[in-house]
Amino acid sequence: MNEIIFFGKNEYPELFKNEPYSIIKPIQFKFENENENENEKQIKQISTGDYSTIFLFKNGKAIEYSRNSKQNPKKIQIEENIQKVSVGDENEAILTIKGNVFAKGYNINPDNPNEFINISTLIEDTNDRVIEDIISGDSSIYLLTSNQNAYGIGSNNYGQLGFDSKTLPKTEKPILMMKNVSKIFSGNNSRSTFLLNPNQELFGCGLNEYGKLGLGESRKRETKIQKLTKIQNIPKGKIIDIQCAYSHSIMLIEDENQNQNPKRKLYSTGRSFFNGLGQDEDTYEFTEIKSSLFENDDNIIDFSVGCFHNLILTSKPKLIGFGDNSHGELGTGDTNTQSIPIQIELPKLRFNENISNYHISCGYDNSFLYYSPFISPFSNLEEDLIKLFERKEFCDISFKTKNGEIIEAHKLILKYRLNQNQNQIEKLQEIISNKSIKESNQIFEMIYSNNSKINPKLYSEIKEIINSNEKIEETMKRIYLNENEKDFIIERKEKQYKFPKLILIMRSELYRGMFLSVTEDKSNKVTDYSELSNKSFQIFEYWIYSNQIKDDIQITQEIIEEIEIGIDYFQLNQTNPNLFDLLINKFNNQN
Repeated sequence: MNEIIFFGKNEYPELFKNEPYSIIKPIQFKFENENENENEKQIKQISTGDYSTIFLFKNGKAIEYSRNSKQNPKKIQIEENIQKVSVGDENEAILTIKGNVFAKGYNINPDNPNEFINISTLIEDTNDRVIEDIISGDSSIYLLTSNQNAYGIGSNNYGQLGFDSKTLPKTEKPILMMKNVSKIFSGNNSRSTFLLNPNQELFGCGLNEYGKLGLGESRKRETKIQKLTKIQNIPKGKIIDIQCAYSHSIMLIEDENQNQNPKRKLYSTGRSFFNGLGQDEDTYEFTEIKSSLFENDDNIIDFSVGCFHNLILTSKPKLIGFGDNSHGELGTGDTNTQSIPIQIELPKLRFNENISNYHISCGYDNSFLYYSPFISPFSNLEEDLIKLFERKEFCDISFKTKNGEIIEAHKLILKYRLNQNQNQIEKLQEIISNKSIKESNQIFEMIYSNNSKINPKLYSEIKEIINSNEKIEETMKRIYLNENEKDFIIERKEKQYKFPKLILIMRSELYRGMFLSVTEDKSNKVTDYSELSNKSFQIFEYWIYSNQIKDDIQITQEIIEEIEIGIDYFQLNQTNPNLFDLLINKFNNQN
């Protein structure tokens, strides 16, 4: 049964047939035709705009309520399973687990604006057509590719695509905005765009009429910023999210100086139109939203920005809101606009003890509070595995099981994005940073293979993280291992290699990627090459953290061959060129 709470404007599209135009007090949302299979599934995500709302379910299906449709709700007819949806003011974008993006809207497909088309196939660079993330703006859509390149499609009337609006007023195919991008930010009512690179440098473009790009007092009168411009004087800390509205933007910052439960703070910039800033005066650079409601031991779980209103959910739990409330979009039970953050009475929730599994989605002038237990640090693992293994054109290794089944793999790098709730991952980093190499090895092996003996004290430290990862092994088995099939044969260079288990290493600076130790089966004795793999594992693990090879370890030809296979599979010789050289030099010196 779904847990969805709604409040605000009940029109364009109409979500409740027998309820008033404005619903000022939160009520439970129920789907029509509740017995249909899709509607019996748990909600994964809700995205809402002025013209439409999309409900995405855990099973990868979605339904849409739209003012342009005669049938509400309407199933979205896309053959591929969906992993994310993003609704703008005049467009919709859908990201599938295979990395394709289907979109519709007047600025996307003017000949048939109500028909979804695959816009990822319109990217000119064929090697850049696997999409990892999407975000819809007011009349534009932004794509982040697996190569960390940002593309934009749709309207560029305010320079929101990063180009001169006179020479490029719009585009019907994605155009490259910037390379080396880690995140894209915009909003369903926004004509502004922010791009963040891995160095936490922030760039903005588009509508700046009310200072909503945070460029500072000296540039407040520049209505259009038509070239990506670096944002100066941004708050210290890690940028978690930025959401843009019509006349303001709000940024969520995490304090990197705190290792456990780092404090999160909100900052706003722009015009205090309908009191959407959370502070009394306009501001032209990101300024902290201060309130006694944000207590030291309370932390922000989720926030969402509508056109002129904002909602925040904290760990207490508390629901906090400010801004326009003309249609009850703050859920206060009245229509009084709120200039500063106020606490809103939470409706009676069935899963109150798991408040971290609740999320907010603000539309133009309405709001949803919904339960989605599937958004977690590892929620994208299964989807990313499917995406990597199903796209044969990107696969470069073939697995063959003992029964002859062929399974394609993409460099065996099982990338999964940790976009949300990273506290447990950071806690793991903190624990490992204070442990010996031996204890670190035990932790990694316990978490990812359940094959390591670990002392009770160390186990208690990582118990919470182990519980969060308990589905990983079964997920991998379900996707590329048969239930009773433990051994694989890898065919490479006209040879066959067998391996008995997965050894997965999470690299500290990336938190993604898994290393699989492989050995040629010369003896047919599992114990022999398991021991060899363990030695290779220790060498690789020690090198990851020290960039050295232990002085007291004996390098053999078999170890060199095994690690060479791993390096070749993962192309580690490109990113870390010294490991194999170190092995050869040490081997030569020992002999």
